[in-house]
Amino acid sequence: MIIQLKKEINNKERTTITSTLTEMGIDVYPVKTQRGIYFICTPKKEFDIRKIGHLKGITDVHRVSGNHKLVSHKWKVDRTVIDCGDGVFIGDGGFAVMAGPCSIEGEEQIEKTVEALLANGVRIMRGGVYKPRTSPYSFRGLGMEGLSLFYKACSENGIKIITEVMEATQIEPMMPYVDIFQVGARNAQNYNLLEALGEIDKPVLLKRGISGTIDELLYSAEYVFKTGNEKLILCERGIRTFEKAYRNTLDLNAIPILKEKSHLPVIVDPSHGIGIRKHVLKMALAGAAVGADGLLIEIHDTPEKAATDGQQTIDFKEFNALMNKLTQLNALLNN
Repeated sequence: MIIQLKKEINNKERTTITSTLTEMGIDVYPVKTQRGIYFICTPKKEFDIRKIGHLKGITDVHRVSGNHKLVSHKWKVDRTVIDCGDGVFIGDGGFAVMAGPCSIEGEEQIEKTVEALLANGVRIMRGGVYKPRTSPYSFRGLGMEGLSLFYKACSENGIKIITEVMEATQIEPMMPYVDIFQVGARNAQNYNLLEALGEIDKPVLLKRGISGTIDELLYSAEYVFKTGNEKLILCERGIRTFEKAYRNTLDLNAIPILKEKSHLPVIVDPSHGIGIRKHVLKMALAGAAVGADGLLIEIHDTPEKAATDGQQTIDFKEFNALMNKLTQLNALLNN
């Protein structure tokens, strides 16, 4: 159960509500976010909500079964829209594209990518400065030096930045430069990191774990929301299965299911989802066709020379073709 409190609730009203619930044997978990104040309640048995619904300070009482309460579509009918500032939105009915290299490599690469984004009207650039790698000997990013270059080029051109954060201690130094914090598949259940991201007032994109279920992804989102941050985006990036013909199994079934279960925006990462460059465009279009709110996609001027994940990265010509096809598909779907 979710009790939605009035923003102007006073201490006396709050105490009365808490005392009434405690007397009824109901555990209460207070949650305060950027957008509202809530009591998350776990009744042990059925009760008449009219016993609390009339109390002063309450806006509404929502019955929500299951453990995904705050991220559930059962209490919030209107879908969440993420406002990244400067007219950049995710989940507003449009189709948000976040594109860029797997790794930030240097100033020239950033500038070329910015030009490609501007030519296609794309307002969000992705790029990793801290890279979780399977091998300890692989390139692991340029760190804060790379992020500073990234920020300079993007801020000068009205482009928002999404980049991965790997541990809680990185959040504070990254805050001035980042518009959307990305939690990668390897950190999908790093609850210390998720709770730390719940304490900030910036959007967070959560990737599904390498072998994570839909429920586990929603639990991860619940951790961030419960700690205070409602600005959440879910990302299907493929899961590890028995199949070896491609990098991951891009679970497009997850898109309509997540949008049915949750009010949060859902995007698709086709680059990691299939991991094979020549098929990325098709999977990107498939993600759009099944109702995703956007794409997170890897692009590079010369993928063959990319520091990381070149085998799944499309070049600028292919990116231009994808953006044209997305426009055509959008027109077809909206007829």
